[in-house]
Amino acid sequence: MGRARERGQVTPLMAVVVVLAGLVALAVLRLGDGAVDAARARTAADGAALAGAAEGRAAAGEVAADNGGVLLAYREVGTDVVVVVRVGDAEYTARARVSWP
Repeated sequence: MGRARERGQVTPLMAVVVVLAGLVALAVLRLGDGAVDAARARTAADGAALAGAAEGRAAAGEVAADNGGVLLAYREVGTDVVVVVRVGDAEYTARARVSWP
């Protein structure tokens, strides 16, 4: 009689395991997307700062856009150019020095 009560308990347990595995996979994907956005924002900001130091604000905006980002801020601080670029949910600030020939 004891074995009859245990029948069918694996199915609900497996359903819970599958749901939990799906939630873990979703969390890992979201973390991965955030890491990719952060890396892309860093790359776009570095390129935009270098372009801005060499050719000005328009070039910085172009390079940011070419790298999938949006130029949020552009400042010239002495001989430095400071930019803020957003890609997805990630923002990154970069600085480059203007070099005169």
